Amino acid sequence: MYKSLFAVVSISLFFPTANSAENNMRPGLWEITTTSDLLWLVPQIPQVQMDNLKDIAKEYGFDMPQIQNGAATSSACITQEMANQKNPPDFYQNQMGCTAKNATISGNKYRLDFFCTNAQLKGNGTAEGTFVSMESFKGQTQFKGLAQGNPINEKADISGRWINASCGNVKPL
Repeated sequence: MYKSLFAVVSISLFFPTANSAENNMRPGLWEITTTSDLLWLVPQIPQVQMDNLKDIAKEYGFDMPQIQNGAATSSACITQEMANQKNPPDFYQNQMGCTAKNATISGNKYRLDFFCTNAQLKGNGTAEGTFVSMESFKGQTQFKGLAQGNPINEKADISGRWINASCGNVKPL
């Protein structure tokens, strides 16, 4: 179960920041919230396994988000350059060994396919969403494959909201 949790959290942390020419994201600090049925099970995970998840997350360059009441909440720093992109950022590939393909943007909607082939995560999925404004988005990710050798077929809902023009201590993705 905790390996599946890692997949849901790690995938959702990186794909929601696609943007469009018509509706650019506002640069600065964003709060990203991911909800899924799997996240409701976090209180049942022994502390040793949660520590293991945190270590795996650090290996890939990110901190494990705060997880409460079926939701994982994290912060993301979006630079002006990232906000100006007409395509989804490629930082996910650098962080998790996954690649994004077939990205489409139409108005304020985005969709992309992603493929993962690394020791922790093998499989594919989709990410799609809508920018409600320059300061908020909502969307979903779906992933089917293996998380550390265990079958996984998960869906997560994602939302984001702009918090501040300054990222403070949060480094750009």
